[in-house]
Amino acid sequence: MPRLMISAAHKSSGKSVVSSGLAAALSLRGQTVSVFKKGPDYIDPMWLSRAAGRAAYNLDFNTMSRAEILRLFARKSAGSDLGLIEANKGLFDGLDPQGKDCNAALAHLLGAPVVLVIDARGMTRGIAPLLHGYVHFDPDLQIAGVILNRTGGTRHERKLRQAIEDYTDLDVLGAIRETPELDISERHLGLTTPAECPGVETFLESAARIVASSVDLDRIRACAGEARELSVPESGHKTHRRAGPGLRIGIARDAAFGFYYPDDLEAFEAQGAALVPIDMLRDAALPDVDGLFLGGGFPETQMSELSANVSMRNSVRSALESGLPAYAECGGLMYLCRSISWQGESRPMVGFFDVDAVMQARPQGRGYVRFYATRNALWSAGEGETKAHEFHYASLENMGPAPFARNVLRGRGIDGAHDGLVKANTTAGFIHLRNASAAPWVSRFLGFVEACRQTKNPAPWARGSA
Repeated sequence: MPRLMISAAHKSSGKSVVSSGLAAALSLRGQTVSVFKKGPDYIDPMWLSRAAGRAAYNLDFNTMSRAEILRLFARKSAGSDLGLIEANKGLFDGLDPQGKDCNAALAHLLGAPVVLVIDARGMTRGIAPLLHGYVHFDPDLQIAGVILNRTGGTRHERKLRQAIEDYTDLDVLGAIRETPELDISERHLGLTTPAECPGVETFLESAARIVASSVDLDRIRACAGEARELSVPESGHKTHRRAGPGLRIGIARDAAFGFYYPDDLEAFEAQGAALVPIDMLRDAALPDVDGLFLGGGFPETQMSELSANVSMRNSVRSALESGLPAYAECGGLMYLCRSISWQGESRPMVGFFDVDAVMQARPQGRGYVRFYATRNALWSAGEGETKAHEFHYASLENMGPAPFARNVLRGRGIDGAHDGLVKANTTAGFIHLRNASAAPWVSRFLGFVEACRQTKNPAPWARGSA
C-alpha cells in the first residue's frame, strides 16, 4: 500500500497543519487516506481524523511491540489509497539515545518514505547543510523530498530552492507561504482541539485548498508509491473469553473530555461491551450503565460549565459512592476532585475525592512512565511493570492519606512516587494507559466491572434497579 511519513527537523515546524492539509486535500480528490500519529499524542490525531474523515491511530514504541505496530498499521490502512503517518518532534528525536524509538526507526519499520517539512523562516542557503546532514546521517532511510513551510515570498522561496538544488539531491515537493489561515493556536497541552475550534471545517477547507495549490499532490502520491515491501507478522495471541458481554460502559465525550485512543475504544466493543456516550456538561444525570470511563481532556477550560451542571456532579458522586465501577485518567481525575483551580479562579467539582486539582504554570508530569500495581489496585493493567505516559499541568493539593493503585518507577504520577487514587470501586490517576498485549487494561477493567455487577447486584446503579 502507498504510504509515507511526514516529519520535520524539529517540533513546531508546522507538520501537523501540513499533514492535516494533505489528508484533507487528498480526500477531496476522492482518495481514501488512512492516518496515523507516531507517539502517545491525543490532539494531533483529532485533527488528522477530521481531515481524513476516519479514525487516526497512534503508533507508539513505548507501549506497543514492533509486531503490534505493524499489525495495527496494516489492519487500519487496508483498502485505503494512501497511508499517512505524522511524526512527532524531529525525524531523529526519541527517548532512546541510539534512536531505536525515533521517527526514523518507525519509518524503517513501516518501509515508509519520509517527506521533511522544513520551517524556512529566517533561513536561505543554510537549508542545504541541514538537509545534507539529514540525508547522510541515516543513508538507508528513504527521504523522498521536502516541503518548504512558512516561506516569506517568491524571492525567499527561489533562494531556498536554489540552495537545495545546488547542494542536495532532494526534490522540493512544495512551498507553503506563511499565512494566518494556517494557524492553529497552541496552548499548555499543544494544539487546540477541533471540538474547541468553532471554525474547524472552514480551517480544514482552507488548509486543503492552500496545500493543494502549494504542494504537488501527484508527486506526493508517487513518493508514497515508492514504499518498501511490508512484512506483517501474524498474531500469536490465543483467543480468550470475552470479558464484557452485555456490559454498558458510560464514557465522557464532550468538550471537556476527549482523550481516548480509538483502538482502546474498539477493544471495549471487541470484548462485547457497549460504550454509552455521556455529555458531562449538558446531560442531567448518568444513564443506565454498569461502569464509567472518564478520559483526559481540558476540564479546566470547561470548569464553569462542569460546575454549573450540579445534577450531573451529584449523580456521579452518588453512583461512585454506591459502588459503580469507574476508571478516570488525568482530566477525569480532576473532575472527581473537590475543586479545580485555574487562572485565579476555582470551581467545585464532583467531590468524590477529598482533594483539590490546581493547574500550575509548568508541566507537573510529562513523558513516558513506568509503574507496577500495588496491593490496593482494584484491577491491574498488566503483569509486572507497565509502560504508559502522562502530560499534565495539574497537581493535587490538600490531600490526606489515601491508598494508591500504582507505584511509579519512572515519571511523576500524583506525588512523584504514586498514582491512581482508590476509593470504593473507582481508580483515578494522572497516567494514561494504552491497551496493548503487555497491558490489556480494557479486558482487566471489564472483568472487574463484571465482578462488581455479580457481587453487588442489586445496587442503586445496577441495570433494572428502581
